[in-house]
Amino acid sequence: MALVPLVVYLLARGDREAALWLFAIAGLSDAVDGFVARQFNQQTRVGAILDPLADKLLIVATALALAWLGLLPSWLAAIMVGRDLIILAGALTYHFLIGPYDMAPSLPGKVCTFSQVVLVVGVLLHVAGYIDIADILPPVYILVAVISVSSGAHYVWVWSRKAAKALT
Repeated sequence: MALVPLVVYLLARGDREAALWLFAIAGLSDAVDGFVARQFNQQTRVGAILDPLADKLLIVATALALAWLGLLPSWLAAIMVGRDLIILAGALTYHFLIGPYDMAPSLPGKVCTFSQVVLVVGVLLHVAGYIDIADILPPVYILVAVISVSSGAHYVWVWSRKAAKALT
């Protein structure tokens, strides 16, 4: 989480290559941390909440910065943020109206996160000058948007059913 503001700062400053590498370091450190926690049975409730939150914060903040700079369509960043806000609002509503929950990631959620990470890394690689993917970006934007909306709808459907069941 601590690296997220620095990634955004580097993008705003125009240092796209450094932002790319710092994004990669943040992602790798998160993966190593998760692996170590699982391998040595060091998983905690706080870690279970903070780990996906850190992932989403890195992805969403970077996407917003890229959109603000005109390097990613604003409508796509809005979909990415909107999905996460809807899921967060649903989780909070469930918690306060029904009770505690264990929000395990779903397969559509994992596919969504993966697609968003691939998109952000691809855009960072592109704007840093490592690859030229300008021709394939528009269909990728649409694909990531569809995956994001579908995943968000899936979470709403599943948790609405759980809430209805809990209230009856």
